[in-house]
Amino acid sequence: MPRVGRSALGRDGGHHATWHLLNGRWARWVRTIGETVRVAGAGCRSVCVALRPGLLASSARVSRLTDRYDLGMRFAIGIPQFYADGEFDPGAFRGYLARAEDLGFHSAWAQEQALGSWPQLSPLEAMTFAAACTDRLRLGCAVFVSTLHNPVHLAKAIASLDQLSRGRIEIGVGTGGKVRPFAAFGVDPDRYLAQFTEGVALMKALWTRQKVTFPGDFWQLADAGMEPKPCQKPYPPLWFGGSGPAALRRAVRDGDGFFGAGSTPTAKFAEQVQLVRRAVEESGRSVAGFPIAKRVYVTIDENPARARSRTNEALARLYGHRVESIEAAAVAGPPADCARELRQVAAAGAELILFTALFDQAEHAERLATEVIPQLL
Repeated sequence: MPRVGRSALGRDGGHHATWHLLNGRWARWVRTIGETVRVAGAGCRSVCVALRPGLLASSARVSRLTDRYDLGMRFAIGIPQFYADGEFDPGAFRGYLARAEDLGFHSAWAQEQALGSWPQLSPLEAMTFAAACTDRLRLGCAVFVSTLHNPVHLAKAIASLDQLSRGRIEIGVGTGGKVRPFAAFGVDPDRYLAQFTEGVALMKALWTRQKVTFPGDFWQLADAGMEPKPCQKPYPPLWFGGSGPAALRRAVRDGDGFFGAGSTPTAKFAEQVQLVRRAVEESGRSVAGFPIAKRVYVTIDENPARARSRTNEALARLYGHRVESIEAAAVAGPPADCARELRQVAAAGAELILFTALFDQAEHAERLATEVIPQLL
């Protein structure tokens, strides 16, 4: 059910404005002279509703208005995955996600790295545990490197999780690029793009058709069915990752939205957004109907040098070595500095920002909601 979370008070012209986190989007309520309250969100249309003078709408009133206006920016948070052997604390994990719901975040997202030296839980399993710990929070992975998965198994797992969560799953997929350990997964490195595209097509077919006959190059099915289908129809929102022009056009052709990588600097992301929007327009689709998101690695610390040092060290562990462009894409420093850089991400075109802290995640969730997000409005 829609609900009001954190709020921030401020002045909007001559009016008294209150910003609320509602279902993960910040919405503004402005008390004006007379009997009208204006509801607005960052970059969204406004709607007026009549109220008694001097009253702000209650959360119950807000709940009945959620289908009447665009709530603007959405904010998401990372699902904790970085645990060494024996470190996982189910109670702390459950408490973190419950608090994320209370703070009003729209969604929580995992990421995938099957092989690597930094301990990291698998995204599907982390999402499944998260679904059992939450009631409203949407849950996703940005992204599954679906080239490395059997699409029948992945389609079945996602459909099952969407049923278990009662329709709260979001899917991100990507090719993984040319540097993945394809031999470990039995993938021909010369044909990974074709395998990726065919795998996505097969998953869609299994999610939407009663019986599937699929004479593919990599997988073949004859009159096969998969039940149950996902709870969301025709299937959960399908986000595409990618970097180059061909990948971005593929996202528009086959996906429901584009998810910018945490390793992509803001200037490069802005270029990607422009290409995506041109491709959407050329396809005859509405730009408003093709959402754009961006993962941002974030560290909040009053000491800028310490923030940057800890961030770079964590990114080097995650990616296996230091990469200057990845470090430049991360946001680190005091709340005001983080907010300034995050405003640039929003200005570049991000409609959903996924905050990913690589350590002290519970503390970062609190500080993002109370010290950073209000500065983005």
